[in-house]
Amino acid sequence: MQEKPVKMAGRTALITGGSKRLGREIALTLAGRGMNIVLHYHTSATDSALLAQRISRIGVKVYTVPGDLADLSRTDELMNRAIKAAGKIDVLINNAAVYRTDQFSDLLPEDLETSLRVNALSPLLLARTFAARAGGDNIINLLDCRIRDYNSGRVSYSLSKKLLSYLTEMMAVEFAPQIRVNGVAPGIILPEPGKGDEYIERLKLSNPLEKWGSVDDITRTVLFLLESDFITGQVIFVDGGRSLKRGVNG
Repeated sequence: MQEKPVKMAGRTALITGGSKRLGREIALTLAGRGMNIVLHYHTSATDSALLAQRISRIGVKVYTVPGDLADLSRTDELMNRAIKAAGKIDVLINNAAVYRTDQFSDLLPEDLETSLRVNALSPLLLARTFAARAGGDNIINLLDCRIRDYNSGRVSYSLSKKLLSYLTEMMAVEFAPQIRVNGVAPGIILPEPGKGDEYIERLKLSNPLEKWGSVDDITRTVLFLLESDFITGQVIFVDGGRSLKRGVNG
């Protein structure tokens, strides 16, 4: 018997860091499929408000909730705000991240702590509150294809994303069978803030397909994971094969 497609219209997704870059594109894609959206932001209040206006014109409900994910004592409050605003939260997408530049020789403990708080520990705490209170069934964690490498130029970021990849597997076990948990690990998709396409053009030879991807590659993967109800505990690398070339990179 053929399975019915997973319903998306009328469901609600909370997206951390949802007002910019990949978070923004995921929010627009899910809204286009009829999902209501809760946009979390920290310092991007204006971007969040503008995106909320655009999403509302699509014809779905949209809410914005502020929160500093580096303050782990406030993660319950953030999730509670989202639930109070939207009611049931069906999907949690842990997208927000800090992206520090640091090396092994100059890594500061406080920088590592901040990266761990925002990139790994806040997703963990949000996921636990989501599992306990939100009534949802799906968590997607945004990772990085370089979790298989030694990223020597971004040590704190790399460590935090590696931890989140392990937590993705742990969450999948701990929250089953009610909640599915998966990860998406992008490769070369967008240039770093302040840089243009020429930046990623120089990087495209770092993967076997010798090209860079698009935001549509990421949003299609998110949709696939939301619609595939027999997949949990997996990380999909959307990176042109970059993760196959394990090694040291800066």
